[in-house]
Amino acid sequence: MAVATVFETHSLTTDNEAGLATGWLDGRLSERGRVLAAELGRRRRNDGISTVFTSDLGRAVQTVAVAFDGSGISVHLDARLRECDYGAWNGMPVSHLERERAQRISRPFPDGESYLQVVDRVAEFLEELARDRDRARVLVVGHSATRWALDHLLAGAALHDLVVAPFAWQEGWSYALPAGWRRPGPGGRPGYPWELDRRSLWRNATTRGHRRGHAPGRWW
Repeated sequence: MAVATVFETHSLTTDNEAGLATGWLDGRLSERGRVLAAELGRRRRNDGISTVFTSDLGRAVQTVAVAFDGSGISVHLDARLRECDYGAWNGMPVSHLERERAQRISRPFPDGESYLQVVDRVAEFLEELARDRDRARVLVVGHSATRWALDHLLAGAALHDLVVAPFAWQEGWSYALPAGWRRPGPGGRPGYPWELDRRSLWRNATTRGHRRGHAPGRWW
């Protein structure tokens, strides 16, 4: 069997409209973003969704609150679904980020993390989801890097190709997560750094700071 997994991006933010890459900063929805979040709710409230899992960053939490308030659908916040941590560069111009993305597959942003580290924490989330939610239909709300990790892990897409591709928004992405799914072992994904200690990577990322203060286009 499988977990029917639907992914939606957080809604449009003021940073998106200003051309800023929010990263691990919370961000907030713009007026247009609130309208789009309400549309997401109308699209998914009666879609058979049993549970919503969302990034714990403010813009994602706000998206879910607007979309599902009063619906009775359970919501779980999970830090593993966050955007990539750009570290000292959280809040940088998107134009700067676009020049850096391809260089940050395995090399972390300054005082931040790499895209492979995002893949690693999303893989840990998926393992738990596959273990605990067989036959359920769930919604995951996250960020660009969250979706790239899903495409890489569940659809076999090359991570480099994902991070450099032009963004094309759509009304959700669907994945079938096999029951009992486990991330591929050594040799399963060329270039994946299996020699790294995944728990220390995530611990180091989170202990740098739960929040560092307080991106249609690409929604970071």
